Amino acid sequence: MDNTDVFLGLHDFLERMRQPSAADFVKSIKSFIVSFSNHAPDPERDSAAVQDFLANMEAAFKAHPLWAGCSEEELESAGEGLEKYVMTKLFTRVFASLPDDVKLDEQLSEKMALIQQFIRPENLDIKPNFQNETSWLLAQKELQKINMYKAPRDKLVCILNCCKVISNLLLNASIASNENPPGADEFLPVLIYVTIKANPPQLHSNLLYIQRYRSQSRLVAEASYYFTNMLSAESFISNIDANALSMEEAEFEKNMESARALLSGLSSDIDGLSDQLNQIAGQTKSGELVESKHQRQNFGKGKESATTMASKEIPSAKDQSLMDKVPSLSDLENKGVSMLLKEDQASQVFREYPFLFAHVGDLTINDVEDLLNNYKQLVFKYVCLSKGLGCNFISPSSLHTQILHAESEKKIEDSGAVEQKDGLQKDTGILQDERNTDSNTSKDEAMPPLDSNARRRTGTDEGNVESTFSPDEATPLRDEGHNGTSLS
Repeated sequence: MDNTDVFLGLHDFLERMRQPSAADFVKSIKSFIVSFSNHAPDPERDSAAVQDFLANMEAAFKAHPLWAGCSEEELESAGEGLEKYVMTKLFTRVFASLPDDVKLDEQLSEKMALIQQFIRPENLDIKPNFQNETSWLLAQKELQKINMYKAPRDKLVCILNCCKVISNLLLNASIASNENPPGADEFLPVLIYVTIKANPPQLHSNLLYIQRYRSQSRLVAEASYYFTNMLSAESFISNIDANALSMEEAEFEKNMESARALLSGLSSDIDGLSDQLNQIAGQTKSGELVESKHQRQNFGKGKESATTMASKEIPSAKDQSLMDKVPSLSDLENKGVSMLLKEDQASQVFREYPFLFAHVGDLTINDVEDLLNNYKQLVFKYVCLSKGLGCNFISPSSLHTQILHAESEKKIEDSGAVEQKDGLQKDTGILQDERNTDSNTSKDEAMPPLDSNARRRTGTDEGNVESTFSPDEATPLRDEGHNGTSLS
């Protein structure tokens, strides 16, 4: 079933649920969701309950007048729509619902983060003619999308897209070399390598989720074959050691230690960024206090001397203590960084963002929408957090200006010049002009243009993916999109 069929199937399912004769179906679906959510997580029981409910409902569809005279494809679409609706509602209740699953996710992700630093295709006996970094990168991107979706089918499609890219690569390479069609012995090592390099977030929980809640009648044929290979890849990676990579034990351990040191360097960079943000926030707060004090002095001019007013504006130790207790945005950021480093999860968290380590040449036209959505979510959450805390957020256009401002103030402070105040005001005026200039910069300049290689790839490998499988990206089942339906 392709993307269009799934969209039409979901739309048709919801339309039929609006009919008065579907009242019993609506009641049954809502009752199941409420009853299911009231029980404590039990994966085996939960899986059996969902599978039975989906099977019974699909059987009821066939016998109901709403689907009288419908084709098998239309009934299949109704089943897909039902599964997507129910599992979207239950997702937060069943996905990674056990602490053990969460722990295994973290361990697996940490292991892949380390191994990907030194693994080479030769370590998995991948033949040179099967090595194609461009196709591998495309396969990695498909796999990294797995956490963008809630429906089991959509998550499964991310795996199938990844596998189809690899399969097409191996097939084309074998044809070019006049060799026999590749089998599992050639396919699985490449899938393992791609998976390690992609390090998809919560891989263990995603595989369990598909296994438990994808309708068993649809997890067959090609989908079953590729999914089984992904399970094998996960098992291999979980138990990977020196022997599995054809390495000496000493070499393997040395590589692992070097990888840990490398990822620790990333943690150090985070510390540096946190210090810089803290410094900027401190300078901003100091500037605001000086400005406020200056305004109050002007207001009281003629009634009290400037010295008297200044002394009154100095907060007492008690008031200062109360001010210090109010966390600023930078305080929360510093706290988050320290917690992240303490849990040794820096590498995992940052590798869940597929574009963080990408280069311009890696991007394709299809990546623009994902990047724009990520940017909008980031800005919205950051601004809301800043406003909620009562802090002034640092906009990108003024970030560089404030860094220069902070450095300028520090130089003046170190020099101990008596006339520093006039000089600082002059510098501040210049910086303000720069800030105004930056704010008028075109939005298009914020995103680097795609290079010619990226454009060429859009018409080749990307096309292969779209011609095989595609998640229902255009039609995620959003609650707010069905306010007018009986199912909400």
